[in-house]
Amino acid sequence: MAVLGAATGLLLLLVGIWRLYKLVKKRKNIKLKKNFKRNGGLLLQQQLSSSDGSIQKTKMFTSKELEKATDRFNDNRILGQGGQGTVYKGMLADGMIVAVKKSKIVDEEKLEEFINEVVILSQLNHRNVVKLLGCCLETEVPLLVHEFIPNGNLFEYIHDQKEEFQFSWEMRLRIATEVARALSYLHSAASIPVYHRDIKSTNIMLDEKFRAKVSDFGTSRSIAIDQTHLTTHVQGTFGYLDPEYFQSSQFTGKSDVYSFGVVLAELLSGQKPISYERPEDRRSLATHFILLMEENKIFDILDERLMGQDREEEVIAVANLARSCLNLNGRKRPTMREVAIELEQIRLSKGALHAQQSSKEL
Repeated sequence: MAVLGAATGLLLLLVGIWRLYKLVKKRKNIKLKKNFKRNGGLLLQQQLSSSDGSIQKTKMFTSKELEKATDRFNDNRILGQGGQGTVYKGMLADGMIVAVKKSKIVDEEKLEEFINEVVILSQLNHRNVVKLLGCCLETEVPLLVHEFIPNGNLFEYIHDQKEEFQFSWEMRLRIATEVARALSYLHSAASIPVYHRDIKSTNIMLDEKFRAKVSDFGTSRSIAIDQTHLTTHVQGTFGYLDPEYFQSSQFTGKSDVYSFGVVLAELLSGQKPISYERPEDRRSLATHFILLMEENKIFDILDERLMGQDREEEVIAVANLARSCLNLNGRKRPTMREVAIELEQIRLSKGALHAQQSSKEL
């Protein structure tokens, strides 16, 4: 009898544990579904399904998958932090290394940016644009999963000088050309034209072969093919912001061109977009650069790491292109397609010149 009572008690205990487990699991599932809905899951599904078929399949990761991949978002896995959130290095179950972007506390505006970034990145397929692998909406704040880009961003290589790393002119010119190609693709070759709206050196990532990858599409906007501009409240980064856009609130493809011009000036000079070490009227690199160009003093601003590399003609050609991109009148700036073609020609002329010199030596 005692044995039967003990067995009955054990059975009741097991039933109680099972019911508790089911209750906890049910509550967890309710919470996951609540997070999914709050994080715009239904809206995102609607946006993706309403596409014309140009959008690539976006994987919906579970919170469990990404917690495991990032060791529960361990601080040791942090790759970088910014205004948009924190990026963690993760490893998926199949061994693939990824970057997991965890948004900050999400308000309605940030949520719209997140959904916008997923939808836009799902439409893009270019070797110089960071690839979106998927997202997760089951967590407190939404997560993006990107391909892992191992060598950091362009800003670090321009401004955090490392003696062991030779950031040569050839590499700078190639990176500039790759970014120009990516922007040209966004503006005129993507299935739906896209304005990036926040081009800067920290948003240009470098892969294992130091190839450029344009990233961070949170503030980007897709436009109709016949649309010439967007009227919107001003967003962007001080130092890269198109003055014409700042005054009119009208963003055009030429506004991205202006920001790219600032990146070119950074690559040429090694100086930051905004610096309080320069005189007040020259704190903006764009202004400082244009004034030196007008004074015919481009080599006064040239990054000292580029001295003695025998690239004078190419430097002048790129400097003139940067000056065109920084024209205060947007209509007088080249398009990104024209910029990409010009940079390609500068690189080709360099190759032809070297071939000519080699044949002479033979």
